[in-house]
Amino acid sequence: MLTGKLVRVRHAKNKLLPLYVQPTDAGLLGLAEQILLVYRCAVGRSRGEIDEELKDFIPEGPRGLLPAGLAKLCEDRCEFEIAADFPPEQLRDAVFQAAARARLQAATQKQLFDRHAVLHDLASQLSLTLTPEQIDHSLFADLKAEQRVVAFEDLTAEQLLNRYNVALAQAILLRCTHMEVRVYAETPARFRQLFRAVKFHRLICTIEETPGNSYKFTLDGPLSLFSSTNKYGLQLALFLPTLLHCKAFDLRANIRWGSERKEKLFHLSGLDGLKSPAPDFGVYTPPELQLFADSFRAKIPDWILDTDPHPMALPSGIWVPDFKLTHPATGREVFVEVFGFWRKGDIETHYHKLRREAPGRFVLCISDQYRADDNDATFGPGVYRYKRNPLPDEVVRVAELVQKL
Repeated sequence: MLTGKLVRVRHAKNKLLPLYVQPTDAGLLGLAEQILLVYRCAVGRSRGEIDEELKDFIPEGPRGLLPAGLAKLCEDRCEFEIAADFPPEQLRDAVFQAAARARLQAATQKQLFDRHAVLHDLASQLSLTLTPEQIDHSLFADLKAEQRVVAFEDLTAEQLLNRYNVALAQAILLRCTHMEVRVYAETPARFRQLFRAVKFHRLICTIEETPGNSYKFTLDGPLSLFSSTNKYGLQLALFLPTLLHCKAFDLRANIRWGSERKEKLFHLSGLDGLKSPAPDFGVYTPPELQLFADSFRAKIPDWILDTDPHPMALPSGIWVPDFKLTHPATGREVFVEVFGFWRKGDIETHYHKLRREAPGRFVLCISDQYRADDNDATFGPGVYRYKRNPLPDEVVRVAELVQKL
């Protein structure tokens, strides 16, 4: 993620216009490749050593913002460790006390202070098999500049430039007060992916179905809240890569920008060409759900299973079931959602909402593997507990029961 000082934007009246880069530009690809080469050779080196080498590519002033931003994104892909043979904080305490005593003794006896001797004596006192050089190296190993790279998650130069464009947009959204997103003409699977991403990131959001097979997402921004703005802002920014998988979307956000927090407008759409750095799981089906679907179709001839049901508009918002069961003889429809892992409180709240707003039309399948004490949960009709995988016969049984209520 880019820090505020690294964000490159220009202003057009009350609009914020990010200075996106062209990922196919030969000069920028060369710059990105040079910075990547530094990090590809960084394993075993400290942050300070890497920063020193990067000075050749990062000039002072505004011209240095782009290469510094690329370097920051590479640094985020590194895994660091504190390389010390003894806890640095404890070692500093012992060394400083020993050095103070040695200096006092040297002053009293009018002798020169021998730093090497202090470190050597300290190693004997602490029963350490460390040389004075190793003690010296470990003294400040916990400082950020001394942390050493143990791994780097590599990527191509073009991927790094694409990631930079997304990071610019994310950094702007960290200062958002309000955001509206419209998503058009996507598959039910893609809409479900978006709805679940909203839930996963715990965003304050309302979702409305709008004309033309589209949905409107209205989200509170981090600066509209009274607390936890950093954490919430990060979650909002992490939602953006999921949105970028959509072909047609329109995002409009109110931003408080600069030290004076002036109100600005930020606009992003599919036409901007930003590419998501996240894997696309929009059409991914978990193995457990696929196993259930295959088994259902093989064993249950009287019901039709739809594995890609359209999201349902309820009075309190949109519900995204996993399956729709249709009984052709009667036209009855029951929607099924499977909870392999979910917090108990969320399940209970969700269950009571469905019981109010979609009575007789749902079955919740909840895994016994993750359930809490039954005395803590309050469920009624429409819930099926399963052990390993949901059984089609049992799901149909519960579906037929709720239809009779």
